[in-house]
Amino acid sequence: MYLITVFGNLLIILAVSSDSHLHTPMYFFLSNLSLVDICFTSTTIPKMLCNIQTQSRVITYDGCITQMYFYTLFVVLDNFILTVMAYDRFVAICYPLHYMVIMNPQLCGLLVLLSWILIVSLFYVTSLGVYLTSAATQNAQSSAIASVMYTVVTPMLNPFIYSLRNNDIKRALERFFGR
Repeated sequence: MYLITVFGNLLIILAVSSDSHLHTPMYFFLSNLSLVDICFTSTTIPKMLCNIQTQSRVITYDGCITQMYFYTLFVVLDNFILTVMAYDRFVAICYPLHYMVIMNPQLCGLLVLLSWILIVSLFYVTSLGVYLTSAATQNAQSSAIASVMYTVVTPMLNPFIYSLRNNDIKRALERFFGR
């Protein structure tokens, strides 16, 4: 599932960057979402796979803090990118004649930059205290299932949901691999 996630999201990034027809705000945000999904899953899944293989649940304190930092960073960034994508679609639907003026490259870049700056700010301001305190005990198996669903399944399905059903992406990939 991890390989499908990485491969599917890399295909989206490849298609968007290689086809000039896809150099639009919607696909710019989609390729950023794909990058964030790759980073998000790469934050936890390799360590989880290593733990499964070695039957070890050990992680250093520094490793845990680092993993929690990047996990939170990419979760928040994922949410901001999805919000920006929703705004992009709102402008495209409600103001179709002004879409290219409103969603100019400077605004798109600014929205993505703000998304990145806000993942970091919110983490330091609000999340640090939460993750440094001890959590209430929970059923370990239900927590593990919920974690796998959120960290593996959702990012794996995003390429299918957002783009691989999209004819523009399919044509871009066909042109790329047809070269």
